[in-house]
Amino acid sequence: MKYAVPLKSLPPLVREFASYKAVMQNASEKTISEYLLDLRTFFRFLLARDADIDMSSEEFEKIDISGVDLDYIKNITTEDIYEFLLYADGVRGNMAAAKSRKLSSIKGFFKYLHIKRMMLDDNPAINIETPKRKQALPKFLSMEESLMLLEAVKNDKESKSRVRDYAIITLFLNCGMRVSELVGIDLNDVDRDLRSLTVTGKGNKQRIVYLNSACKQALADYYAERLGEKHASIDSKALFLSNREQRISVKTVQWLVYKYLELAGLESKHYSVHKLRHTAATLMYQTGEVDVRVLKDILGHEQLNTTQIYTHVSNRSMEEAMEHNPLATQKSLPKDNFTPLDKKEDEDDSETTEN
Repeated sequence: MKYAVPLKSLPPLVREFASYKAVMQNASEKTISEYLLDLRTFFRFLLARDADIDMSSEEFEKIDISGVDLDYIKNITTEDIYEFLLYADGVRGNMAAAKSRKLSSIKGFFKYLHIKRMMLDDNPAINIETPKRKQALPKFLSMEESLMLLEAVKNDKESKSRVRDYAIITLFLNCGMRVSELVGIDLNDVDRDLRSLTVTGKGNKQRIVYLNSACKQALADYYAERLGEKHASIDSKALFLSNREQRISVKTVQWLVYKYLELAGLESKHYSVHKLRHTAATLMYQTGEVDVRVLKDILGHEQLNTTQIYTHVSNRSMEEAMEHNPLATQKSLPKDNFTPLDKKEDEDDSETTEN
């Protein structure tokens, strides 16, 4: 694997931890890279603090941590970790999500040394609480906006990849898959009858995604092109190809989604590829009445509480629900018997004053 941090620049114990994550826990290259980046920053912070180096200087980014050994790690305390989190917040400007990820990396590393390798008598990170994250409601396209996006692809008749792009956006809007999952689909991952396909999600975990009629038709149209004479000589197992006849990249997919969002007049709402995943999940739950536990499996979530964000219905849905109350159509009192609330309050006040 090729990580974001060169392994030779890291302490031996951190390299061993990376191998453990890859081999024993089957963590993805991206996940391990994030752990290594966080641990490098953590050890740089400790070394910079000890050497009185400016934390915001270029010198900080050049600190060599390869010499950090077990004796140094044994002296790290819970207070050191708290100081690092304060640094991440105050100097690096990390929000709760970024701080949580850094803490998760540190916790994972110390747990490995304490439990798996039994090199530490105590784990200084074990009782540190994860920073609370603001639970923001996901942004998503409405049904009407989703149709506008699909129409934008249909109407882009000058595009040579219109059929491919339509299939990609249809899968996003209907299946709620991640962009990394979509670009990783191979031809043999798709059922011969286009009934389902297999995607590889986080942690290299595979799951089956069942296809509805819209997905089947969009893929059938693309298959006629993908397996036709144009691509007959291509030695690639990838389902979706770029214009260079190679597996399509994440960046290319992101670009084409932004392109069609703009053509549909939706770019000002700051939507993204991931928002299409939110759209599929939200529409399935709110409109399709899909059970949240089924939705969890469709999206490939590990925990149910991750999926439950979609149970927060929109204000419009709540407003419509109020109108469905059988008492909603009841008429108010006749005007002769009606006293405005503000007038009644004035009368009550005057009575209180007199008494």
